[in-house]
Formats: sequence, C-alpha cells, structure tokens
Amino acid sequence: MSETQTSERITVYSDYVCPFCYLGRESLRQYQATREEPLEIDWQPFDLRSQQRDADGEIDHSVDNGKDEEYYEQAKQGVRRLQERYDVEMELDLSREIDSLSAQIVSYYVKEHDDYETWLAFDEAVLEALWQDGRDIGDADVLVELAEDAGIDGDEVRAALADDALRAELHDRFAQARRQGVTGVPTFAYDGHAARGAVPPEQLERLVDGA
Repeated sequence: MSETQTSERITVYSDYVCPFCYLGRESLRQYQATREEPLEIDWQPFDLRSQQRDADGEIDHSVDNGKDEEYYEQAKQGVRRLQERYDVEMELDLSREIDSLSAQIVSYYVKEHDDYETWLAFDEAVLEALWQDGRDIGDADVLVELAEDAGIDGDEVRAALADDALRAELHDRFAQARRQGVTGVPTFAYDGHAARGAVPPEQLERLVDGA
C-alpha cells in the first residue's frame, strides 16, 4: 500500500454500521478542513456485533446483546443531537439489521492493496451508501458497485469476500483492537492518546495538536 510519507495520520477504530462512527468522521472532516497540513486516516476495523455472530459468522439476532428498546431510543436521540451539531443529514438514525462485515472485509483488502486515496474513496462511498442512501452495505453487488466507482476491480472485491484467509486476518484485527483496549467506536488515537465517541472537531484538534 502506498501512502503520502509526509502526511500525519490519525488512527480511527470504527464499524461502518455505527451511526456515531459516521458522525465522528464528519467531525474529523471538519477538523481536517482547518489544518494547513493533511491528516490521513489510519482506519482500523472493529466489529460491534461480534458477540452475536454464530459459527458461520452470521449475526444471530436472537442473542441478547444487552441493548433494549430504551437503549436504542436514547441512541437515536444522541444521533439527532449530533446531526444538528455537525449539520449532517442522515437517511437512517440506526441500522440494526444491516451487517457491515462484508464491507469491512473489502475495505481492509483495499487499504492493504491500493493507495490511500483509492481506499478513502471507497470508505466514504460505503458510509454515504448506508447513512445517506439507506443501502445494504452487506450486499456483495452493492459493494462491487461502490468499489468500481472508486476505480477498484469488481472481481477483486468478489475474490476478497470469498477469501477465508483474509476474513480470518480481519477477525485477528478485531481481536487486536480489543487487546489494545478499544471497547467502543469510534475511537480516535494519536501519539499514545485517545478520544472515544463522535467528539467535536475542537477535541480532535486537542488530541492531535495539543491545542
């Protein structure tokens, strides 16, 4: 993977299906826009639904994840507050049925095999497809379309989705994130310090620039 050697990088642990990750990325975008020097994203995958996956990797919605309707209603209210704060329109408040695992597999593959700008174009397309258009980012055909629009070969995407070794590597990354103390997303990390949640741009500025 090629990258701009002179760019600073902020590590972002996230799961595409998390609305606060989408809002956190908008906060990061607003902060990036204030900087003279570019700040690249070192995306790291995280699986919010790992405890609900069966042996085949599918989500078993019958498994209790400890989140009741009151939790989801509070989460929706939090999303709406942040939408207003960051001036963001969203098609969805929450996405409880769509599985992000396939999108994360493809994103991880692209991050490892293509340049930063190609990965970023795909990454942003996935976020927009889900949160702006309400599309199923767990659908292989949707992912192929988004990837091809970003200049990625569709056959590579289908091969990545069928690659058991790549899938196992991604799960290792999920486990690594938890070993590093990441328990929720988004988590922003820079130079040994971290901020969790869809924090405002000024907090990201303090994290990176110490302002």
